[in-house]
Amino acid sequence: MAPTAAESIKAALAGRAIEAVVIGASAGGVGALLRLLPGLPTGYGRAVVALLHMPDGRQSHLAEVFQQRMALPVREAADKEPVSSGTLYFGGSGYHLSVETDRSFSLSCEAPLHFARPAIDYLMESAADAYGPALAGILLTGANQDGAAGMAAIGRAGGLTVVQDPAEAEVATMPREAIRLRAPDLILPLNDIHTLLLMLEND
Repeated sequence: MAPTAAESIKAALAGRAIEAVVIGASAGGVGALLRLLPGLPTGYGRAVVALLHMPDGRQSHLAEVFQQRMALPVREAADKEPVSSGTLYFGGSGYHLSVETDRSFSLSCEAPLHFARPAIDYLMESAADAYGPALAGILLTGANQDGAAGMAAIGRAGGLTVVQDPAEAEVATMPREAIRLRAPDLILPLNDIHTLLLMLEND
């Protein structure tokens, strides 16, 4: 008999001590995050960093939108700001967002990657360097290949890799590319990814 989603999640989390979660999404990502993130408790024991593709020149209001729906603090990541547990951070528009090895944020104006700035790969690859096995990466719906290389980097560093089930994703290109490049630890629908985020608190 195939394991249930909860059993697969428990097995994937066994022996892990996750300190931070990075989430990437593009087309359809706001709706996916609205299903995924509300319900995380106050005092959540991990930092959560979410990055969605943003058009250049358009100010992001994601922090304000999600703060109205979340119990934990939500803010846009600032340059040189330490990454703190129990906080949800969003990448702003116009800058790549990275995590330095001292676990602080860094903003940069390097050229767009996959036609995107911020790009998910920049965030995920840098966070993999900073956190190694203590990182969980989650890639959701999206219309290009951004995030696939970042998820592969997280996997190589020993972190947990989770991809939204392409059959459920509003746009399946991004999850499919990540799965093609390197098999993730888990392929789950949003409801089960939400369960995983809550189960991190029981580790």
